[in-house]
Amino acid sequence: MAALLEAIEIKRKMVFEHEGVPYACLDVEVSTPTARGGQTLVRLKMRNLLTRAVFDKTFKAGEKFREPDLVTVDASYLYSDGDGSYFLDQDSFETLQLTSEMMGDALEFLLEGTLVRLNKFNGNPIGLDLPQQVELAVEYTEPGVRGDTASGAVTKPARLETGLELRVPFFVKTGEKVRVYTETREFAGRA
Repeated sequence: MAALLEAIEIKRKMVFEHEGVPYACLDVEVSTPTARGGQTLVRLKMRNLLTRAVFDKTFKAGEKFREPDLVTVDASYLYSDGDGSYFLDQDSFETLQLTSEMMGDALEFLLEGTLVRLNKFNGNPIGLDLPQQVELAVEYTEPGVRGDTASGAVTKPARLETGLELRVPFFVKTGEKVRVYTETREFAGRA
């Protein structure tokens, strides 16, 4: 039997199950009334882990939630086609599929063989966690011209091998490998 959590116990980054759906808590705000007999309320900013939708909801402090049957497994990216994206579970060697809705824009960071953390709810894959940084080759960028920094243009647009476009420092050349932050889509450095 899964343990029960009270709304007042939920903290940021915790996961819980509400009405049969897993949620991740993004922010918590507790409001304690000043009047006697008033009820403590907990306002949660939460993300539905199945649909990725984010919304606010207020609960009474004593409301109870189940801990979801949520498992995270290591997997490597195999390929994508019209039906979705496929991953190889590193423990069971089972092939797992995520739909394009579950993937979001994660394909812009994935090359064949990239290791990710796959989330499974009740045994079914529901999403993935990308590594904090990925290494990708620069497919195309304009050459940096000496003196460009005088105009304040210390970055230039670049297209990476996955199709991701971002701004890189002017000294980065086509063919070089760069590190990119997956959360902010920003240049992290040369690889």
